[in-house]
Amino acid sequence: MAHLNTLRFQPLGVAVLTVSDTRTPDTDTSGDTLVNALQAAGHRLVERGLIIDDIWQIRARLAVWIADPQVQVVLVSGGTGFTARDNTPQAVAPLLDRLVDGFGELFRQVSVAEIGTSALQSRALAGVSNGTLVCCLPGSPNACRTAWERILGEQLDSRTGPCNFVAHLQASVNGVSGNGCGSRS
Repeated sequence: MAHLNTLRFQPLGVAVLTVSDTRTPDTDTSGDTLVNALQAAGHRLVERGLIIDDIWQIRARLAVWIADPQVQVVLVSGGTGFTARDNTPQAVAPLLDRLVDGFGELFRQVSVAEIGTSALQSRALAGVSNGTLVCCLPGSPNACRTAWERILGEQLDSRTGPCNFVAHLQASVNGVSGNGCGSRS
């Protein structure tokens, strides 16, 4: 089993996308929460965007970032609920090479302490596409904070052991090659 954590922090290039029909760049508190958290952790913001909840616009923006070698992680906030305008999961899922099934499960589990059984209505999900981790989070700043503090902060830190997601991301940028945690060497 390969345990690919390192003693040295490896900053990642991160893009942040807010999906909302009502927010503006001045009122995008969820995007602000994610940007502040990733920068405080030592990662680099490559680009930030805000678009309406439209399947094709979401896919178009993500496709550009997934193809960009400077982007190892895309954090998407919003559009993960159950209303007719919540389209993020339907937009993102077809772009993913592999689902990270445990992400949504773990997000809902850690959210129960904050919002009780309402956590059941989150369609948070994550997956890897072209060596880029794409994480879809609910649109509230508290949900973004919970995701960062309870999951993403550790999994995007190359020093987290026995394994983390850095080893699975674009090897050309992070310099890690080989199998990830749980794989045979």
